[in-house]
Amino acid sequence: MTQTSDYGEVLESGAVRFTRLLPGPAERIWAYLTQSELRATWLAAGPMDLRIGGAVELEFWNGKLGAEPETPPADYAKYEGSKLLGHITRLEPPHLLAFTWGEDGSGCKASDAQSEVTFELRPEGEKIRLVLTHRRLGGRDAMLSVSGGWHTHLDTLVERAYGRVPDSFWRRYLPLNQYYDRLLP
Repeated sequence: MTQTSDYGEVLESGAVRFTRLLPGPAERIWAYLTQSELRATWLAAGPMDLRIGGAVELEFWNGKLGAEPETPPADYAKYEGSKLLGHITRLEPPHLLAFTWGEDGSGCKASDAQSEVTFELRPEGEKIRLVLTHRRLGGRDAMLSVSGGWHTHLDTLVERAYGRVPDSFWRRYLPLNQYYDRLLP
């Protein structure tokens, strides 16, 4: 994948990176990452114990992220309402947050178990550059799963951060997933 736009960039085997430019200040975007009620508008709700080693619980309802509630495609219905567990590995408010993704018992695919997501917030004038890196992904299936998902979730965050209501999650995700399927080795 190339970083010519909002598309993900493969950094190495098992690692993908995305960037987005968002309205500042950093504390505002930090709240979208760490506060359950704001995070639920673009990714997943759930408690996050903001300390190194603190528990992270994400409950996904992708069908509720757009303007209108929608039924997920049949292949994805079993993930609606699923919980993903992790622990915070790095924390430097309001600039860096990292946590494990998909610890045992979380309901996510075994190939995603113990991968790690890092969010970096970098000031760029009055805007904030969000850099999301997902590492230690186990194989192509895991890379494909998170690439289309992160792309769609981050597009949703952009819309929310600018005060707009995003379009249907699944209508955006399915073509993006096909795109990444063609691109990934």
